[in-house]
Amino acid sequence: MSLPVTDLEQRGTVRLIPTAVYKPPVLRPLVDSDEEFALLAQLEGMTNERLRAEARGLDDLDPRELAFSARERQLQSWGHTFVNAAFAHTRPDGNRFNDARRGAWYAAFEDLTAIEEVAFHRTRELAFVGRFVDEARYVAILADVIGSFPDLRGAAPEALDPDPSTGYPAGQELARALRDNGAAGLIYPSVRHAGGTCFVAFEPQIVQSPRPGAQWRLTWDGSPAFTVEGV
Repeated sequence: MSLPVTDLEQRGTVRLIPTAVYKPPVLRPLVDSDEEFALLAQLEGMTNERLRAEARGLDDLDPRELAFSARERQLQSWGHTFVNAAFAHTRPDGNRFNDARRGAWYAAFEDLTAIEEVAFHRTRELAFVGRFVDEARYVAILADVIGSFPDLRGAAPEALDPDPSTGYPAGQELARALRDNGAAGLIYPSVRHAGGTCFVAFEPQIVQSPRPGAQWRLTWDGSPAFTVEGV
């Protein structure tokens, strides 16, 4: 599939993560010194996908690709762990533009689109358990993206099918083809928010200057409809 290429300089793209992920290390209160914490961190690292990916990589991810590698302390800056985690933690069936062998960094051009994207997945999880009662808090991770990328806006490929069982396999196939041709990311219209725009980074290095943004509370009170408020 031949796609137009767009020169993009998008500041402050929005990725929402649960606030539980945003908190300081949960193990720190269990110990009295940094030396003891380092030992606990080593134990955690045995089952932490991000730390394992930083050390050994994944099937389709070389650890040298990861942003601000934890092994190079002089290169560390705020947010590098969130970028690395996006590529290290994968779902068994993948997402729209990545499979289980390698993650990707998904973001939106504005907060409302990011909210609709995460709310779709949360609502879907609630539907699986048959109970639409929940409260979720998210924090925005803002990041800049600059470069030339394939652009799906204006196209209607199967990869944009709203049904994950159809759209995800087609999107993953498209992403593999784009990566094989050297694409580092993809611009595409939001499937969950009409008129919104999303971006997926195939390479960690193009996610620039991650920083904290707004925080949001999403509430489900008995139905698939949800309310949202800033916190």
